[in-house]
Amino acid sequence: MTFKFLDDRFATSGQVTKDDLPKIQQAGIAGIICVRPDNEEAGQPSAAEIGVEAEALGLAFVSIPVKSGVTPSPESVHAMRRALDTIQGKILAYCRSGARASMLYELARKSESVKSETRRFDVVIAGGGAAGIATAASLLKRRPGTTVAIIDPATEHYYQPGWTLVGAGVFTPEQTRRSEVTLIPQAANWIRETVTGFDPEHNQVRLGDGSSVEYTTLVVALGIKLDWAGIEGLVDTLGKNGVTSNYRYDLAPYTWKLVQGLNSGTAIFTQPPMPIKCAGAPQKAAYLSCDAWRRRGVKDAISVEFDTCTPGLFGVAAFVPALMAYIRRYNIAFNPKTRLVKVDGASRIATFEKTTDSGTETIERKFDMLHVVPPQAPPDVVRDSKLADAAGWVSVDPTTLRHTAYANVFALGDCAGTSNAKTAAAVRKQAPVVAYNVAATLDHRAVGAEYDGYGACPLTVERGKIVLAEFAYNGALTPTLPKWLLDGQKPTWLAWFLKEKIMPLLYWDFMLRGREIMVKPKVKA
Repeated sequence: MTFKFLDDRFATSGQVTKDDLPKIQQAGIAGIICVRPDNEEAGQPSAAEIGVEAEALGLAFVSIPVKSGVTPSPESVHAMRRALDTIQGKILAYCRSGARASMLYELARKSESVKSETRRFDVVIAGGGAAGIATAASLLKRRPGTTVAIIDPATEHYYQPGWTLVGAGVFTPEQTRRSEVTLIPQAANWIRETVTGFDPEHNQVRLGDGSSVEYTTLVVALGIKLDWAGIEGLVDTLGKNGVTSNYRYDLAPYTWKLVQGLNSGTAIFTQPPMPIKCAGAPQKAAYLSCDAWRRRGVKDAISVEFDTCTPGLFGVAAFVPALMAYIRRYNIAFNPKTRLVKVDGASRIATFEKTTDSGTETIERKFDMLHVVPPQAPPDVVRDSKLADAAGWVSVDPTTLRHTAYANVFALGDCAGTSNAKTAAAVRKQAPVVAYNVAATLDHRAVGAEYDGYGACPLTVERGKIVLAEFAYNGALTPTLPKWLLDGQKPTWLAWFLKEKIMPLLYWDFMLRGREIMVKPKVKA
């Protein structure tokens, strides 16, 4: 292929194919911008196809589709301006011939830099993870023209529910990662800074560069803190000495490597005190590992333990019988009320504290493989703010997700002080609720959208079968599909199909795009 440099940094070309990407990378290009809409002609590769392959090579990728013969919209110009400001290095933009890419570039060059835009917004969203982006997308579809700023320094975005399957050799790590710039809604402003404080009395958020932004309404979506240092010796041995975790992008592949390499010995899987994100993930790792060993015919030579701080296997009783059947099937030693406190990687010794009727005892166990889930806590910036409840989470009404003291503040996702399961499925339900209620607040209407506490945990009990636990506040069962089609209290292949094929699609192409399929908020009359 050939491309034309318009200046020392920006080039344009015709349609890019997957075969062109290595050449583009070798030419020193750091990021690619697709300006061509999908399906303009037969056989045209989609933006998603090119984007996935580009990001696998380490290239940033942004899609800003502009129809042929149409002047780019202000949102498209804004998105191009943002891409120019955020992609570090040389950029190649493509369409059918390169003409639309050139026009969009010229319009963006003449526009004001995103970095110098106004520092006051209708809505400021602290956090650019799943909760923040989904809320922004839903809000902008519901209330076009709203000025929205998303504050987050991350350049990469991860589909974290997929890491369980990375650790089982089902997904590749690259399937769970995309560039952040490709996901921020075109009409939103992206402030690539860290949130360092909140001043709700003055409607301000403080940033890591020392500046502040002002808001009319604030949404807090800063996730949860993974406290790897909360277990003595863990940080020094992660990713080696048989110590791994599916709770990190770079470590999930090591889980699968360990599973493939272990033919005998002891494998230990741990779960810290609640609350944690995706409370079923610690035991999912155990089940999928055992299933892989069973398929290879080595399971009987491997002793497996599941140590959890919780008193039971799962918090909703209806799903426990199916899970206990797999504990017995895989001959897993189930140790409740047991907390991992120390790891000596070099000696391969894990130290636990077990709570008994007579007190606490310390137990040391040798291991060949140790899958660790770190203790988890509210983000420091939330815990230390006026927005926090007594436990350090953002204090919100569990139904409207509005702050209990500040009427123009909302929170959702892992940092919210609600009792629902901290899962992506919960965020998918929460984001439309917050978007509706934020729009109502801006329009001086009553907040009427209600969240029922829905969360879902697809418990991968073996490769090809899942117990799909769906429940709301107080453990109420809330199945999405009728029982005759999918019985969530039993392991089914259909739930596995949903987990492997449908849920990633719902995440990337629906939730993060503000498409509220099957999650339209219930609005109180």
